[in-house]
Amino acid sequence: MEAYKIQQHKYDVIVVGAGGAGLRATFGLAEKGLSTACVTKVFPTRSHTVAAQGGISAALGNMGEDDWRFHFYDTIKGSDWLGDQDAIEYMCKNAPAAVIELEHYGVPFSRTEEGKIYQRPFGGMTTHYGKGTAQRTCAAADRTGHAMLHTLYQQSLKHDARFYIEYFALDLIFDSDGACRGVLALDMSEGSLHLFRAHAVVLATGGYGRAYFTATSAHTCTGDGGGMALRAGLPLQDMEFVQFHPTGIYGAGCLITEGVRGEGGFLTNSKGERFMERYAPNAKDLASRDVVSRAMTIEINEGRGVGEHKDHIHLNLQHLGPEVIHERLPGIAETARIFAGVDVSKQPIPVSPTVHYNMGGVPTNVHGEVVRKRGDNPDCIVPGLFAVGEAACVSVHGANRLGSNSLLDLVIFGRAAADRAAEIIQPGSRHRDLPMSACDAALANFDGIRNAKGDQPTADIRLNMQRIMQKDAAVFRTGETLKEGSAKISAAYDSFANVKVSDRSLVWNSDLIETLELQNLLGQAVATMYSAEQRHESRGAHAREDFKDRDDVNWMKHTLVSVDARGKSSFDYRPVHLNTMTDEVDAVAPKARTY
Repeated sequence: MEAYKIQQHKYDVIVVGAGGAGLRATFGLAEKGLSTACVTKVFPTRSHTVAAQGGISAALGNMGEDDWRFHFYDTIKGSDWLGDQDAIEYMCKNAPAAVIELEHYGVPFSRTEEGKIYQRPFGGMTTHYGKGTAQRTCAAADRTGHAMLHTLYQQSLKHDARFYIEYFALDLIFDSDGACRGVLALDMSEGSLHLFRAHAVVLATGGYGRAYFTATSAHTCTGDGGGMALRAGLPLQDMEFVQFHPTGIYGAGCLITEGVRGEGGFLTNSKGERFMERYAPNAKDLASRDVVSRAMTIEINEGRGVGEHKDHIHLNLQHLGPEVIHERLPGIAETARIFAGVDVSKQPIPVSPTVHYNMGGVPTNVHGEVVRKRGDNPDCIVPGLFAVGEAACVSVHGANRLGSNSLLDLVIFGRAAADRAAEIIQPGSRHRDLPMSACDAALANFDGIRNAKGDQPTADIRLNMQRIMQKDAAVFRTGETLKEGSAKISAAYDSFANVKVSDRSLVWNSDLIETLELQNLLGQAVATMYSAEQRHESRGAHAREDFKDRDDVNWMKHTLVSVDARGKSSFDYRPVHLNTMTDEVDAVAPKARTY
């Protein structure tokens, strides 16, 4: 193995990732007086949170009656009773204050005529425990994530957080006691290796949507935090639950926000029928995302799709009129024009279900602390390691996330992680010595990939993985397709041993970076496929045609999956928290989930 020169940096806390969760944690930590560095592979305002369109949920009641308890109920129901109710209570109860806090930091929310924050309806959001429609999603036109990300970055700079931009995090570094004490990273612009020492590391690296062939995710969404966690021997939770957004632009995959349907847009099939009335007679086009995606897929499979190949659906917003579109959905009009060649004021948008969000991730508690199972205790804290945002699984989304709960998740738990770190870390406290071997495994992995001389290009292995995931871990699943998919994804994982990296340089080497990202994706692809194969029920986004019903007796539990260096998966389980944190709200007993 080549001898690498490593530059060392010491901070109180290191945050990996500069999306909404990472930036909320970063400035929260700096605000508390902790020396904080944020390591990010892209410029902060290019993080994928910038693509979030529809809004952030909070029961402000600006557009009609609302209550955080209604939001709590909707989120549990949306999760198909796999969400932890104590964590959901924490998120929904703190949502109004979090949104008002964002407004005070400078997020330019759209306004009502009275000057209040504008709120739109969103899928699965109701009042009075399912009886009415809630307007709960706080929006900045259809560019809410963009507005939030810029504001959070400005706040981080204001509080003197240090940014290491275009650094690729390679692996977590642990001390001899098993506490996380830093991260090894590559400076892509200079080709130098850096060891960031810290008393705690916060993973905020986003999802792994690029494991699939068609996704709304940016090309940067390669699940680097989950990959690092797996290599550190930590399990991931609920990886079988992958959300397909109903409305990705057909062919391109670009997101068309649920806010379009919240503003009155609707779906039609080749007969011009508003078919959602058949599948969700009450909520119709604003049923939860898994319900709408499955309904669209059934329409297509039964021959009622639109287009030459009858393989997609129409999303109609022509009736809203140019004024409403210009005021509330300007970005959507632009996206549809560029990627579908459609004038939305005159033509429908061609859409199809597209991979959008990972409900699974690194398991944590409500403080963002990473937990693992030890003996009979399913919630043992991994010292020094936090995870927030889509990289984490708290679990507030359970088997299916409600739209506009993701931006809320980012700020609630990004802040929670900062608060907990400030409680347990004394600013400027001395760093313990690391063993000489602390970086050996990370360096060996990096060197092995950098010097890989196989005969399979990274792009070929990646494309094979993406096609397998798209075909065999899709909207509908069967035991047969999952068994076949498991064998194929294992073969794809094994083929990585024969990967070819043609450029050994360290400066701006996209071949090397994409290969490192592929390693992260492959581990999570294996975790997802095998987790789906072993869950013998249908729940939320995990819909099995051979086990059509939800099975609360045997499967109301979180899957914990580990993937070893050989790509072999193993399973354990954690109970779903059916208790609340306080007596301010009652737990919601499981029942049939209808819209």
